[in-house]
Amino acid sequence: MIGRFWLHQFGVTLGMGLLAIPLMLYGKLSLQRPPQTLHERPLFQGVHYRREFRSMPRPMMIHILRVDLTAPGIKLLVTPEQPDGNGTTIARTTSEFLQEFKLQVAVNASYFTPFSEDTPWNYYPRSGDRVTPIGRTIANGVSYSTLNLNWVALCISNQQQASIQPSGQCPARTTQAVSGNALLIHGGKPVAADPHSTDDQRPYARISAAVDRTGTTLWLVAIDGKQAFYSEGATLAELTAILQELPVDAAVNLDGGGSTTLVTTTPTGTAVLNAPIHAKIPMWERPVATHLGIYALP
Repeated sequence: MIGRFWLHQFGVTLGMGLLAIPLMLYGKLSLQRPPQTLHERPLFQGVHYRREFRSMPRPMMIHILRVDLTAPGIKLLVTPEQPDGNGTTIARTTSEFLQEFKLQVAVNASYFTPFSEDTPWNYYPRSGDRVTPIGRTIANGVSYSTLNLNWVALCISNQQQASIQPSGQCPARTTQAVSGNALLIHGGKPVAADPHSTDDQRPYARISAAVDRTGTTLWLVAIDGKQAFYSEGATLAELTAILQELPVDAAVNLDGGGSTTLVTTTPTGTAVLNAPIHAKIPMWERPVATHLGIYALP
């Protein structure tokens, strides 16, 4: 009887220890998230970063990147197509994209397919898997998406001028373009969210690109989500209201959720500026199809 009792106790202790490991890992990763404080600084010439925390209507971490497209050294890059020319690209995390192309700042961009996320060990794509971006996709002047659904496009010309095209048709001489599923602001005025879309009306991690009336200033706005008590995300209407606080003329909603990632390079390596959450694990980046990268001078 004594032996059975100690064997039982050992099993209980072992079980509790195994259960504690993922909780300890989650806690450790949570401590790596950016603090819920106001922070603002220039990152590079023409690139300015601002982080702020709002407690209403729920905890919300907001990251705003302002890019002066006329600044010396500024150049944008979208993830290129695979060399075989079949309209696909290779999934990468945003940090991997930044490092591969030696960029200074990068964000995730367009929606893509296929995608699945069942558990932290069962998801698609992983880095290196084939994926297809949805909507207009142009990299270095080459248009390559096979799923051109006329979604709203962010287009960058060879003169480094940005525009947001509701039709998804970019102007001539466009060198870089990514797409989103919703126009948020047009002509300086908010565009009403779809009242029948549950995705539009629920708090979620979001990322948006916006431009001013001259097309010379680009904003990239990321809102962290899916993280209780830290940042629970925004509805599309709330994201639109935040964008209206900036002097934007047009804005598009890009791929959010677990894809939402903003990274930069530092003297000591790559730094993640927001709090991505892939497969419910904080600070774990999701491999995605396309990114928007920025070359900039110190």
